[in-house]
Formats: sequence, structure tokens, C-alpha cells
Amino acid sequence: MSESPGISVILADDHHIMRHGLRMLIDEQIDLSVVGEADDGLKAVEMTRELKPNVLVTDIMIPRLHGLEVVKQVHRQVKSTRILVLSTYSDEPLVREALHNGAQGYLLKECTNDEFVDAIRAVAAGRRYLSKKISDRAIDSAAEVKKQDDRDIYDTLTSRERLVLRLAADGSSVAAIAEELFISPRTAETHRANIMRKLSLTSQTDLVRFAIRKGIITA
Repeated sequence: MSESPGISVILADDHHIMRHGLRMLIDEQIDLSVVGEADDGLKAVEMTRELKPNVLVTDIMIPRLHGLEVVKQVHRQVKSTRILVLSTYSDEPLVREALHNGAQGYLLKECTNDEFVDAIRAVAAGRRYLSKKISDRAIDSAAEVKKQDDRDIYDTLTSRERLVLRLAADGSSVAAIAEELFISPRTAETHRANIMRKLSLTSQTDLVRFAIRKGIITA
């Protein structure tokens, strides 16, 4: 790795074909090099801590450790690594949370090849990079919106999300939740991620505290 020129990159995405395509694109650049790949969030954090790349490119919907938590942990533990989120989701609260947790860039997967490599170079240089379809104005205005109280926020959850919230707060894993509700693990993870986003929660501890406060589980 020490002999690799330019900007070192770790790719974190649970789809092999996505990582393969991104690696091929990066390998075409003389100033970029992939030093590692991770197919889940825990591996992404561990690999980043070990290799200390210039840039971590991570998806949001990634198994074992949600992308927002990956961003937070890497930002806290590996100060030298810049973080670029690459996601299909453009929801303002999700983008805002990623930036708040320490991401320097947020890019949509529908971006062009040129925009992708430009974003890596920008965050590696210490600049913020937002996908062209994500408005700076939207992000700034979203930050001004007052938080709803717990009751209003809880009411935004669907009945399925409320079931997932109860199970997750009670300590059930994504796999256990999927089995309990007869859904796929990926669907269960998506429900959990939506809950975290809607409730503005960033950790399992926050989720448990909210559930206790709402009387969903007991302490």
C-alpha cells in the first residue's frame, strides 16, 4: 500500500458488482488507488482503522452496521480519513445526518463517472462535496426546521416500522427481526434505517432510550 501513489481509497458496499465497477473506474485514474473493499459496516470501520486511507467511500444501506454509524465511528476514530457517502437515497434528513456525523461528501449513485472521481478528489483535499442534485440551500434550510416532539415523530412511523422499533429496542438483531416478521434481512435493515432517520436517532442507545421514554419497552 505504501507504494500506491496519490489518493488511497476504501470501498464499502454490500454489492460485489458495485464495488467491482467502482474499483475499475478508480484504477483508471493515475492519482487514485483502491487499498481495500468491505461488504459490511463493521468491516468498513475495522479496515479503515487499520489501513487509514485518504478516503472511505461508503453506502448508507450496508449490513451489520448502518452507514450513518460507520460515518460517525470513522470520523471519530480515524481523523485522517475523509468520508464520501455514495447512496441511492437523497432524503434531506439522511443527507443532513450523514454530514452531521462527519461525512465530507454525499453523492448519489446516479452520478456520472467524472463526478464520482471529482468527489473523491474534493473530499481528499478537505473540501465538502454534495451531489449536483442535492441543493446546498435545501440542506441549510432543513437545518432550520424545528424538531417535532416525540409524539408527532412517533406518529410518522408505519405499523411495520413500529413493530421493528419494538424488536430492535428489545435487542433483536436484524436477522431475528426478519425471521419474526417474515421479511428479508435487507427489508428489516431498511425499516430500521428509516426508523433511525425519522426519529433522528444515530445509535442503538438512542433507539433504546426513545423506546423507554415512549413506554414501548421497560428499562
